[in-house]
Amino acid sequence: MRDKETLAMREKLIGRSCRLFYSDDPVKIVRARGQYLFDENGKRYLDCISNVHHVGHCHPSITKAAAAQMDLLNTNTRFLHDSIITYAERLAATLPEKLGVFYFVNSGSEANDLALRLARQYTQHEDVIVLDYAYHGHLTSLIDISPYKFRKLAGQKEWVHVVPLPDTYRGMYRDNHPNPGQAYADTVKDLIEDVHRKGGKISAFFAESLPSVGGQIILPQGYSAKVAEYVHAAGGLFVADEVQTGFGRVGSHFWAFQLQGEDFCPDIITMGKPMGNGHPVACVVTTVEIAKAFEDNGVEYFNTFGGNPVSCAIGLAVLDVIEKEDLRGNAVRVGAHLKDLLNKLQAKHRIIGAVRGVGLFIGLELVTDREKKTPATETAALVVKRYGTKDQIVISTDGPWDNVLKFKPPMCFTVEDAELVAKSIDRVLTGQLNTPVLYSWYYRIVCFVTISLTHNL
Repeated sequence: MRDKETLAMREKLIGRSCRLFYSDDPVKIVRARGQYLFDENGKRYLDCISNVHHVGHCHPSITKAAAAQMDLLNTNTRFLHDSIITYAERLAATLPEKLGVFYFVNSGSEANDLALRLARQYTQHEDVIVLDYAYHGHLTSLIDISPYKFRKLAGQKEWVHVVPLPDTYRGMYRDNHPNPGQAYADTVKDLIEDVHRKGGKISAFFAESLPSVGGQIILPQGYSAKVAEYVHAAGGLFVADEVQTGFGRVGSHFWAFQLQGEDFCPDIITMGKPMGNGHPVACVVTTVEIAKAFEDNGVEYFNTFGGNPVSCAIGLAVLDVIEKEDLRGNAVRVGAHLKDLLNKLQAKHRIIGAVRGVGLFIGLELVTDREKKTPATETAALVVKRYGTKDQIVISTDGPWDNVLKFKPPMCFTVEDAELVAKSIDRVLTGQLNTPVLYSWYYRIVCFVTISLTHNL
């Protein structure tokens, strides 16, 4: 089917709210391998945003494991089989000892919805605290606790409470603060006190271990441990959303929450996207005590596809590849090299306000004025457009003003890929600064969805 025919049929058959990248000139991808996508004409694109395809698109070890298990057995968890137990044991080995009870589901949204249920059942409280600009999924229950979404829809529920995003670049407490982690944690303490004065009770504090939609934010040291202390004192639980950041993306640790130190351990962790390398598998892990409270409600929890043998075989294969190919080490090495290259570009281009990140989770914040930190949304849109159509590099933006270029590529990303990315950014920014008339023209042709579609990747 030719491009125009495919587009016409898509517009007819698929809901218009399911948007395309580069909607003014869509790219038709027909195959992928590693960190590369290929269109129908054989043109290759470097993928800088597919954190779902964690160990690389169509990794042969993953496809082999999937096909072999699919040819043998695929049933639900009401039948006894070994793979779900083996998979849970392998995951448990990466986590603190107290987190040892697993519930397998199909998506990050399902995982976060179940985490909310677990927290409410255990605490018998309703209220939830979330970070500003957070996104935790597309189910109704999760839109309710996602400021990024609910502000565009029905608004904030009475039982939802929003605390400031701990952004040390443009937030209320910045890098020059003597202890931003404590200062931001104290905003949670203050909010809890306010909730209690109004008769509310906290069931959970939800946070991504590294806020992504908020702009690739690195939480200040000490923040999570102190927040957990305050939340526990209020009778609530700390839920760490690792759907985008888990499985070694940060390099130095297997889980992003571990960046906060050995003295911090969440009560519930949700995981998803990278687990199946593109196959739908996700999970919730919690403590024996919390799981027991959920069991005691007398209602069975059953998920038709969650934890099926094929999903577990794929999940195990992903863990094997991470280990055998030293993808955590690769994230450390390549991520550090990319950050170094971007820091050098920051010294050259004043439009680059900040470079932040860890491992292969990196953000490049563009501003029109470094002192005022005015978001350079238009330039970010231009870079995304030029990258995709001219340089064949797929990136997108995040942040409240869509001015943060985000890099969450497959973990097989190489030093050479990082150098290509930096050279292309340098060329695009240099060209943009030297052609102010074209700047405005380019921005007009960039459809809004180009810079907003990948928030959920």
